[in-house]
Order: sequence, then structure tokens, then C-alpha cells
Amino acid sequence: MDTVLFVGYAVAYAALLVWGCVLAARHGWLTLANLPLVVVAGLVYDNTVIASGRLIGDGPLLESLNMARFWIHAIVTPLLVVWAWHAARRSGVGWARTRTAGVVAWAAAVALVALEFFTVIRDANIEPQLEYGVLSYSNTAASGGPPLMVLFVAAALLAASVIVWKRQKWVWLFVGTVVMVAGSAVPLPVESGAVTNAFELVLLASIMATKARQDSVAK
Repeated sequence: MDTVLFVGYAVAYAALLVWGCVLAARHGWLTLANLPLVVVAGLVYDNTVIASGRLIGDGPLLESLNMARFWIHAIVTPLLVVWAWHAARRSGVGWARTRTAGVVAWAAAVALVALEFFTVIRDANIEPQLEYGVLSYSNTAASGGPPLMVLFVAAALLAASVIVWKRQKWVWLFVGTVVMVAGSAVPLPVESGAVTNAFELVLLASIMATKARQDSVAK
């Protein structure tokens, strides 16, 4: 069952990536509004590797592919902090249009990459794990609960979502962020390790929808 879900997630993220590329082709590639495309591309890879685990089989190849998942997550997820600032900027908030705000956003993203490296990647000990029919590698050295980096990214997105809701009357970024945070925090009584990943998909869909909305308003 979980393998089917991960395949579905990979397909869904691929669809979001195509949609994002279409939007970028229409409104321009060289803009920070397209940063979520990097995150979505990483999630296509992430879910494809997980879904393919049993097909590939345990060994050095699968271990390397899974270690790349951790690196991609550490490097690209903090970019959503920069996107959150840019979304606030596009909504017309004065402080977000200052040079200082941009510098702070980029500095925060770099700091979060470093935080993820020192708290997760550097001491990572990944071991094969077969759970609900899915073969992947998990970090046995990781502490329980979401990484600090993810919490800071969620906080930045939540702040931006409130601004966008207030300034542009667009509630869906807020809804997507709240769904992701609440869904990740509340244990679900289901025998699946993949169901909770749906909340992440909801978040990225809301981010892409917000990008499309702001593109249309900017015309």
C-alpha cells in the first residue's frame, strides 16, 4: 500500500513541477518566485527513490540514493524561507521590499542549511528499513520529532501566509501551512508510514497555487 502511495506522490509532484515550469515559461524564469520548483524537483526524486527501494534492492546503490535524499532535503528546503519573504514582498508589504529583509532571508536560509548539516547530516547513520512494504534508509542517529530546520521553515511560511491572506485576500497558503503543521504533529491511527506525507504535498500544492495567484495579480 505504501509503495503505491509513494508512487502517487512522485507523480503528483511531477505534475506540480510541470505546472510550475509552465508558469515560469509564461512569467519568467529568473525570479525568486520559482524557488519552490527546486523543492518540488527534490520531492520528485525523494518519493521516486523511496517507491523504488524494493525494486533496486538493499545495497550500496540504494544507500547512496537515500543519502542523496538527506542532502537534497538539507540544501533545498531552506530555500522556502527566501520564497516566503519574496511572497510577502510580492504582496506589497513595505518592509519586505527593503534590501535588509532580503539579506536576512538569505542569511536565514544559509544558517538553516548549516543547522541541518550539523544536527542531522554530519552524524547521520543511515540503516536499511523495511516498513509497510517499503525499503528505504532511515537515519538512526536522528532524534524524534521534526528537525529544527523544518520548524523554522514552517514558521517562515506561516508568517508569510498570514501576510498574503491579509494583503491579497488569498487564504490557501495559510490553509496549506496549517494542514502540514497540524498533520505532522498529530499521530494518525493508521498502519502506514506514507499517509502523513500527504500533508507535505498539500503544503507544496498551496505554495504553487499561491505562486500562480501572485503571477496573475502581477499582470
